[in-house]
Amino acid sequence: MSSDARLMLSEGFAHTRDDWEAAAAAVLRKARRLGEDDPDSGVWAALTRRTLDGLDVPPLGSAELVADLPAPVRPPARDAGWDVRAWLADPDPAAAARAALTDLENGAHSLLVQVGPGGLAPADLAAALDGVLLDVAPVVLDAPHDPLGAARALTDVARGADGVPAAGTNLGVDPFAAAARSLRHEQEATADGDDPAEVVVTAYHLAREAGCRALVVDGTALHDAGASDVQEVGYALAVAAHHLRALEAAGVAVDDAAATIEFRLAATDEQLPTVAKLRAVRRLWARMLELSGASADRRQMVLHAVTSRPMMTRYDPWVNMLRTCVAAFVAGVGGADAVTVLPFDSRLGLPDAFGRRIARNTSTLLVEESHVARVADPAGGAFAVERLTDDLAHAAWRGLGTIETSGGVAAALADGSLAGRVGEVVEQRDRLVATRRRAVTGTSEFPNLAETLPERAPYAEGAHPVRPWAEPFERLRDDPATTPVFLATMGSLARHTARATFAANLLAAGGVAVTGRGVHDDVEAVLEAYRGPDGGQPVVCLAGHDDDYAAWGADLVAALREAGAAWVVVAGRPGDLGVDDSAAVGVDAVAFLTTVRERLR
Repeated sequence: MSSDARLMLSEGFAHTRDDWEAAAAAVLRKARRLGEDDPDSGVWAALTRRTLDGLDVPPLGSAELVADLPAPVRPPARDAGWDVRAWLADPDPAAAARAALTDLENGAHSLLVQVGPGGLAPADLAAALDGVLLDVAPVVLDAPHDPLGAARALTDVARGADGVPAAGTNLGVDPFAAAARSLRHEQEATADGDDPAEVVVTAYHLAREAGCRALVVDGTALHDAGASDVQEVGYALAVAAHHLRALEAAGVAVDDAAATIEFRLAATDEQLPTVAKLRAVRRLWARMLELSGASADRRQMVLHAVTSRPMMTRYDPWVNMLRTCVAAFVAGVGGADAVTVLPFDSRLGLPDAFGRRIARNTSTLLVEESHVARVADPAGGAFAVERLTDDLAHAAWRGLGTIETSGGVAAALADGSLAGRVGEVVEQRDRLVATRRRAVTGTSEFPNLAETLPERAPYAEGAHPVRPWAEPFERLRDDPATTPVFLATMGSLARHTARATFAANLLAAGGVAVTGRGVHDDVEAVLEAYRGPDGGQPVVCLAGHDDDYAAWGADLVAALREAGAAWVVVAGRPGDLGVDDSAAVGVDAVAFLTTVRERLR
């Protein structure tokens, strides 16, 4: 972009790129994110965010970002909003039936039913759906361990009901979901002993007889194991390609095969990447169908978005309401046809009535009051979103190629190559979480050690395995330290508050409480507090201003050691204080906390 190109900023006034760079650079210099001698153009590198897939999200969109992009594949208009799909996983059929009817009578349009380990037994489907008008409310199954057993159970229930199953009903068969969820190195057989292609074809014929869809491409299975956005989309396309080939080999026309497939992807609270992911997968599916010879009017995708399980936390679960609200919003903006908002308390166990109500009302408010669904593709035309969508689509298509080169999705799951690539992303994400560059509010940031978690009934054995993003911190919180850290605050309240608050929050994220805060003007004042009833701990953390560290920090460290402190750390840079460890912004918090907890024993 030339330096004299015009950018439309606030109030419609045109400004040059140089104008914007200068304004942004001034702000970054105040925040010390840009040096006084750095050029203004450095704002692009400072503000560009990179995803786990290595894709750049620029701070500002401009026309040249989309100059060479193809026309987007847009979702169909949804004047009435998206399908609000409630999640049902209670193994008690009577309780499940009550929850289903409550959801459907209060805003939900369809049901996502967990069948098999972690959910309802196939034999209990009839009782769980008792009272549900199957010709009005679509039912979609999630039965990774015995997809055909669950499918047959649902078709039996449908046959016993009057009329044809409601449009959108899906047997939910995905022969790869169980293996993807656990990333086993051996292909998991189905209950019928059939290979995946046979499962797909059998499901297709069951669905034809019942008058509904047969197959789900469940990208959330890989997402829950820790996959990135690009990996999730590439995997989903590989599964879809397998289904098309299996049905083609059985003599099913590509148009009919495409019509029986539904995609299920995760929506996270990372807004732009999620919007780009949902837009990209729609475009790539259309391209795959075009290459397969599908009719131009049969290349639309049926897309179901489920709010991310790994992004949710067990601690401070109320924050999950915010996460799922953002995720539902971006699912709608990204063009999802159906959205399942997982209840905020679903990480704690079976959600209660309040959690289910908040979940369904989230979509209702977005559709009915915020009118998010009024525009078919609200992000379309936004320069940064279009660029990110294209970048993600190209990367996911390459990911599909990698899976295909290894022999297809079954081979990639069986030989461990897919698990290896997902493992690399998990390690990368764990590093970001550990250093709190990827903050998890309520867990790694702003934790509340005194909180009382709501109690929920446990899931049935075999519930979906999930790799939570906050897991490293949750493991520490699960076993809180019995001894606090003495927080040696130095100087006035104004001088030590920032670092004392930082240190207390950091320690609390690892299940470690603090004691000893107060105003201490010199070494003797700190020692008096340390020798008092709230002191004497083996680990001490200094918190104060740099000037106080320089003036009397080293003397304080020596005096604390003499008074019995076995491990002394400092909030900030260690300098020449003679401390054992230090913690500043960007520290590996998990490693630091692990060491502190070991020294507290």
